[in-house]
Amino acid sequence: MMKIAFFDTKPYDRELFDRMNKDFGFTIKYYETKLTEDSVTLTKGYDVVCVFVNDTVKKTVIHELLKNDIKMIALRCAGFNNVDVAATKCKIPVVRVPAYSPYAIAEHTVALILALNRKIYRAYIRTRESNFSLNGLMGFDMFGKTAGIIGTGKIGLLTIGILKGFGMRVLAYDVFPNRDAAQQYGFEYTTLDYIYKESDVISLHCPLTQETEYLVNAESLEQMKKGVMIINTGRGKLIDTRALIKGLKSGQVGYAGLDVYEEERDFFFEDQSDMILTDDVLARLLTFNNVIITSHQGFFTREALESIALTTLNNIREMEAGMELTNRVVCKP
Repeated sequence: MMKIAFFDTKPYDRELFDRMNKDFGFTIKYYETKLTEDSVTLTKGYDVVCVFVNDTVKKTVIHELLKNDIKMIALRCAGFNNVDVAATKCKIPVVRVPAYSPYAIAEHTVALILALNRKIYRAYIRTRESNFSLNGLMGFDMFGKTAGIIGTGKIGLLTIGILKGFGMRVLAYDVFPNRDAAQQYGFEYTTLDYIYKESDVISLHCPLTQETEYLVNAESLEQMKKGVMIINTGRGKLIDTRALIKGLKSGQVGYAGLDVYEEERDFFFEDQSDMILTDDVLARLLTFNNVIITSHQGFFTREALESIALTTLNNIREMEAGMELTNRVVCKP
């Protein structure tokens, strides 16, 4: 029977995986702590480690996992930039959940756009205090405006479909353009420079790679329309946050909706309400009334969590049965 050590777990993880595991029969141990150099000793005696986005599976951790005879690193998320796959030297397979509910993230993306545009969050706070003034709440018609979508995987395409329903013109960029989808949805592939120049709203849906790190930076912000809305439900390091803050201060950026943050590891998913926020950059972001930050909750729907649990446990079952690993992250020896 496979023994699995789960790291960085919350009550909803434990409830869901326990329910789904009834069909698998694995032995599971849940840890609230993240997997780090300090906690990796907890993996002794287990076959598999299951980690999330803020676990740090770097070279030194992988070295200890090899010593502890860990047979698999199972990510219960799509991104794997927090795992040094090369350091495994292909001795420990790394698997992930490439798609769970792209609808959840696409819908959260559009929720951020609507909330920022129509100042829903500000109106809610006002009316709770019996302030029914409309001053400062003016938005814009989305109909006829231009949206730039960077990354046209499943999430990007679903976001495009929703925005087209508002009557928006959609421009897109992807290193691997999906021409059939462009024809089906009625959008246009173009260059990043053209997207920056033309878009009223720019939404990021690309993976974090060496090429996309700090894709939104001081230079690219200068190319954008004054007052542009920037949405990021992808990965935090797609945006240079300090450059974004300068853009917000100057008015070059009119709105920012962030479900991710480049230094989120020590803050997101945790209750920090009784502590002093020690991250000066995050604290500065929170002072802007035209910024919405959500705590990496774009994926957080019942359907998505069930899909994550099922895929994760199936990934482990494939390894146990000696099958080809459907969702293995490519590793070059």
